[in-house]
Amino acid sequence: MFAAWLGASLAIGAGGTWLARRYALRHHLLDAPGERRAHTAPTPRGGGIGIVVALLLAGLFLWTLAPDRLAWGAMLTGLVLVASIGLWDDHRPLSPWVRLAVQAIAAALLAWAIWRQTDEPALALLAFVLAMGLTNVWNFMDGIDGIAATQAIAVALAVAFATPGGFAAWWAWALVGATLGFLPFNFPKARIFLGDVGSGALGFALAALLVHAIREKPATSPWLWALPPSAFLIDSSLTLAGRVLRGEAWWRPHALHAYQKWARMRGSHVAVTLAYAAFTACAIACMFMLSNAAAPSNRVLVAVSAWYIAGTGIWWALQRRPEGKGVPR
Repeated sequence: MFAAWLGASLAIGAGGTWLARRYALRHHLLDAPGERRAHTAPTPRGGGIGIVVALLLAGLFLWTLAPDRLAWGAMLTGLVLVASIGLWDDHRPLSPWVRLAVQAIAAALLAWAIWRQTDEPALALLAFVLAMGLTNVWNFMDGIDGIAATQAIAVALAVAFATPGGFAAWWAWALVGATLGFLPFNFPKARIFLGDVGSGALGFALAALLVHAIREKPATSPWLWALPPSAFLIDSSLTLAGRVLRGEAWWRPHALHAYQKWARMRGSHVAVTLAYAAFTACAIACMFMLSNAAAPSNRVLVAVSAWYIAGTGIWWALQRRPEGKGVPR
């Protein structure tokens, strides 16, 4: 059952990406090189649609088994909304405020689903915040080859191994399989990008998985779940804060994230993507060590805070380094 589940998700992700690439080339859905781009040749976008299809099919199968179909259906509807507005934006650029409005509706659906399942307003609020945050974080951080896909795989694997047998684990494995199917088209040399349809959907799905993991593992400190997405959260939040403090139009596209600057310095995407993956792997290892040691919440909070402080130091060091003349490829 598990092998078939993973294999089907991988096949749908790979097949959907291949079809999406053909469609994008035929309809000239290409990201052209530019000042805010990290590639040097026109590249198709929208490859994440295969991941979305795999997640929806897996979600619909789980919906037939779910004890609360209404809540599970609300979450899937939120995923459809996020993916649809992203797909629209991939074809015809939209106002960021329209995207945010649709994402807010999707986040509210997820929050309602969690409230219905748990009757815990705090967890429902966390679901809303995570859905809004990670949907946009994965979009912001999808700027070099392979980085958004590998980070999504890592976070989903953390959920899958931490909640074996639960609904979150099965959906997480579907995300892992589908994204692995997409990855060869995007790394080490991108032949197609996720597009807004893929990056937004991945962020929303990961938010749902993290909240469900917290719900399914009440004995585990919720702070531990801040570790798997820490690489993206640190880079995106600090970069955004810096732009706001400098009075910049923070909602407009830019190339100021630490990973983008590092890629320009290195002249390559591969090393940066792998370094971020290694950072996340260490964060997940710390999460499991703290969980297995049954550390008290105050100790967990100190450990997580120390991890984020260390990550902030790395981010600051990368931002302070002068850029070379390397051209990312």
